[in-house]
Amino acid sequence: MSAGHATVPVPVRLEDFAGPARRALPPEVWDFVAGGSGEELTLAANRAALDRIRLVPRVLSGSGSPDTSAELPGGRAALPVAVAPMAYQRLLHPEGELATARAAAAAGVPFTLSTLSSVPVEEVTALGGVTWFQLYCQRDPGLTAELVRRAEDAGCAAVMVTVDVPSMGRRLRDLRNGFALPAGVAAAHLDPATSLRAAERKAGTCAVAEHTAESFARALGWDDLARLREQTGLPLIVKGILDPGDAATATAIGADAVVVSNHGGRQLDGAVASADMLPAVREAVPPSCRLLLDSGIRGGTDVLKALALGADGVLLGRPVLWGLAADGAEGVSRVLELLAAELRSALELSGCGTPADAPWLTTLGAGR
Repeated sequence: MSAGHATVPVPVRLEDFAGPARRALPPEVWDFVAGGSGEELTLAANRAALDRIRLVPRVLSGSGSPDTSAELPGGRAALPVAVAPMAYQRLLHPEGELATARAAAAAGVPFTLSTLSSVPVEEVTALGGVTWFQLYCQRDPGLTAELVRRAEDAGCAAVMVTVDVPSMGRRLRDLRNGFALPAGVAAAHLDPATSLRAAERKAGTCAVAEHTAESFARALGWDDLARLREQTGLPLIVKGILDPGDAATATAIGADAVVVSNHGGRQLDGAVASADMLPAVREAVPPSCRLLLDSGIRGGTDVLKALALGADGVLLGRPVLWGLAADGAEGVSRVLELLAAELRSALELSGCGTPADAPWLTTLGAGR
C-alpha cells in the first residue's frame, strides 16, 4: 500500500468495535451507552469478576467440532446468547433496532426489544427473527397489560420483565451532560405526549431519567409479578435479580427464566457483580428454570465461563451497540460472528462438545 494510506485494523475481539463506535457517536451519546451509575464501581466489578474466573479444561473428550446451539426461552438458538434489551437504538444508527434485529435473526439468536425501543415491535417482528419483548411495568397497570397484549399480537416469543428499575440510577455522565433525546428519537411504545419529557434538556439533569421516573411503576411487588404471569401464556423471563431468594420466589410464582443482572452497572452502584452471584442463584432455582447472565460479557470465553457456572446462556449488551454504531446491521453481524467463532474455539479447547457440557468444567476464582 502506498505511503500515506493507513490500513483499517480488522476486529479480532469484541472490544475492537468500541473505538470505531466512539468515533462515530457524539460524546454525550457515547457516555449514555458506555457509562454506569455513581462512581461506576459495579460497572468495573462486572469485568473484574469475569476476569477472575479460571477454567480447568478437559482433554481427550473426543468431542470434535463443537455444536454451539442451545435451548433458550422460545426455542433453540444458534448460540447460548440473546441480544440484551437496550433503549433508543436510533441514537446510534438511523435504522436503530431494525438493524440490530436483522443481524440477530441472521445469526440465529433472539433479539430483545426494549419497551423504550425507538422502533415499534410490529416492525421488528415483521423481520422474521425470534423477538423477546422487554417490559417495564408502567404506573398505569392498564398500559402494562396493553404492552403485553401488543407483544403477543406481534408474535413475540417471550416477555422479559425488568425488575431492578423502580427509577433510573444516578448516571453521573448523563447528569453532567444534561443528556436528552435528540429530535427524531422517541419511545415508540409509550404515549408521545409523555415521551416529550425525555427530550427536554436541562443542565444537571438527565431527561431520559426524568421521563422514566414519571412513567415506570416504582412500587412493584411480588403480587405484580404474579398478575403478569396470569396475563400472558408466553415464557416469562425475570431480569434484574441478584439475590438467590428473589430468584427462588420468582420461579415459585411461575417465571420460566431468570436473568442474573445488575443492569450492566447502571443501577445501584456498589451492587455485587452479576457473575459472582450466578452459582448461588443456580442452586436456588429448579433445573427447569433457564438461567441467563447479563452484565459484562465481552467474548466467547466469557460465555463459556457463564455456562460453567450454571447459566444456560447470556445476554450480550454494549458490544452489540458498538457494532451498530460502527456499521449498522453489518457491524452487529460482525460482532455476533466473532462471538460465535470465539465460543467455538473456547468450547473445543476446553473439551466441550456443546454448551451443555460446560457445567462439568472446574472453575477457580468464581463466586461459589
